[in-house]
Amino acid sequence: MANVVVVGAQWGDEGKGKIVDWLSERADVIARFQGGHNAGHTLVIDGAVYKLHALPSGVVRGGKLSVIGNGVVLDPWHLLEEIRGLRAQGVEISPETLMIAENTPLILPFHGELDRARDAQNKVARIGTTGRGIGPCYEDKVGRRVIRVADLADPATLSLRVDRALIHHNALRKGLGLPLIDRAALIGELTAIAPELLQYAGPVWKVLDDKRKSGRRILFEGAQGALLDIDFGTYPFVTSSNVIAGQAATGTGIGPGAIDFVLGIVKAYTTRVGEGPFPTELFDEDGQRLGERGHEFGTTTGRKRRCGWFDAVLVRQTCALSGINGIALTKLDVLDGFDTLKICVGYELDGKRLDYLPATADEQARVVPVYEEMEGWSGTTEGARSWADLPAAAIKYVRRVEEMIKCPVALLSTSPEREDTILVTDPFQD
Repeated sequence: MANVVVVGAQWGDEGKGKIVDWLSERADVIARFQGGHNAGHTLVIDGAVYKLHALPSGVVRGGKLSVIGNGVVLDPWHLLEEIRGLRAQGVEISPETLMIAENTPLILPFHGELDRARDAQNKVARIGTTGRGIGPCYEDKVGRRVIRVADLADPATLSLRVDRALIHHNALRKGLGLPLIDRAALIGELTAIAPELLQYAGPVWKVLDDKRKSGRRILFEGAQGALLDIDFGTYPFVTSSNVIAGQAATGTGIGPGAIDFVLGIVKAYTTRVGEGPFPTELFDEDGQRLGERGHEFGTTTGRKRRCGWFDAVLVRQTCALSGINGIALTKLDVLDGFDTLKICVGYELDGKRLDYLPATADEQARVVPVYEEMEGWSGTTEGARSWADLPAAAIKYVRRVEEMIKCPVALLSTSPEREDTILVTDPFQD
């Protein structure tokens, strides 16, 4: 049976939550493989709105196993609060429906404090972090001083892990003018939360291996977008983890050969939250219209998203980096009513034509988009569930996108509602 990886192919906010939820009907297991609660997925199901940050999007669908993999960094207090909120909405969550990898790193209160303090004091170039401690926790993971879920089960191990972390963090805090961490209070907070968190802990790698060998379908869910990848994104304005599809393997403990299909989520235009280069960004009425019609405000931060025309250069690049087999094109309905649409088909830099985004920040900031104009459509695509429901100009736009990014459309989303989706190719098809 096919196993599918879902990744964002732009700067995030592409509509992964709805697509993962829609695909989860065909899956047995839904696994998050990177990021933290800086991600935000909004699901609209039968009029009910669910906002997820740490939990996999499949958790709202009954009868599935949701998994948080070791590639995720996890704020345990936020997670448990999110679980309580979803339970209040009638979603059943238990150790039978949710598993957390034992080796998942924990975001602790001092990670968020450090994140916010450093960003506030950075006078050179602010990154625009969410301030939730994601980056500092990943730093501790690489520095071999992070506290992991399994450490909560043994007081002696926990004590040693805390001491190792505090040697580093208290030195940093002195330099930033922050008070030293209260060791006893931190251990007390972790000890108190341990029983509730440990009930979900387990060897995720083994469970996924067993599920795969027994023919179960696994859906791997990424957060953020490929252009925020720590290696291949618009560095340094990126997230602190690898976002591209290859991370699904290392972020859950499966071999890359277990991945059968990579689905890239792509918005029909382009948005970005926070700082960093954005070649097709619009500062006119068209940009304002895209933002208003697309309700472009971050699920996690509430920050207004920057909006621009579709950038085929960037999406073609991320399709190659993630080995994307097909895309899910979302928010096509936001383009309804535009007389003219534009697609970025290349860049100009210092008089030269480029068909990719260069790696240096200076060149990324200076590229000028080369546009191709297309006729818009006056009809509506909202709620369309078949190609026959789409205006001819909308179909032409979709086909041109496919041609420019060199990747076919597998799914087409025409509203936030789960069923307003046109299926072209089922990623789970054997």
